[in-house]
Amino acid sequence: MKLPPREAAISIRGLRKSFGGQPVYSGFDLDVRRGDILAVFGPNGCGKSTLINMAAGLLPKDGGEILYDEREVQDVRVGYVFQNYREALFPWRRAAENIRYPLRLMGLKRAEIEARVEKLAAQFRVRFDLNRYPYELSGGQQQLVSIMRALAVQPEVLFLDEPFSALDYETTLSLRSLLQDVLKEMRVTTVLVSHDLEESIVLADRLLMLRRRPTSVADDVPVPLAWPRDAATLSAPDFIAIKARCLDVFQQAVAA
Repeated sequence: MKLPPREAAISIRGLRKSFGGQPVYSGFDLDVRRGDILAVFGPNGCGKSTLINMAAGLLPKDGGEILYDEREVQDVRVGYVFQNYREALFPWRRAAENIRYPLRLMGLKRAEIEARVEKLAAQFRVRFDLNRYPYELSGGQQQLVSIMRALAVQPEVLFLDEPFSALDYETTLSLRSLLQDVLKEMRVTTVLVSHDLEESIVLADRLLMLRRRPTSVADDVPVPLAWPRDAATLSAPDFIAIKARCLDVFQQAVAA
């Protein structure tokens, strides 16, 4: 179901993309509401990461349009968190300097930069030393620094490409909890790509289920679970019902 343009932070119309002559997207439409967390889920190879890479301006599209309140991506503050945190951070810069880096590029004054870093550290309840280098931090700590750097610019839209897939389950649960609180407090429009169905449901206001190429929408699932969501949410009847619906759609998409 398409949303009225005035409510859409991101509007995608007629999106086309091919690799090696094989179409991945062929006339794809999507609206993302302002302030929502949209999770994108589907079989391997259905173009989930390709979608957000085009939306973020990291990958050229072959046709169609992607607009942010009628603006092109180059006119929008975008945050992006990559799956591979080891390659995303500058190893020669301390963690705090990694977070400050995009703020310096924006030309912000030192006081404003320090205020943003301190606020994010408080929001994410950072307990480790941000003056350490990335290689001195755990995987979860490095990914948290990546998330803080993406949010430091106060993005209008945040893209998350399987941000927890390389982390252990305990760390993932902790970061999920922190991230949902901060995203809802900041009200930043977010698009999450994940291969984890549980994660997709827990973090989303809405779950977009995709079919394989050429990519199409298998189901558009609202996730009206109360915030904040914790371990108890995973066993709640509403969560179980949403997960069962999504599993059924996923299995049909894989079979097709």
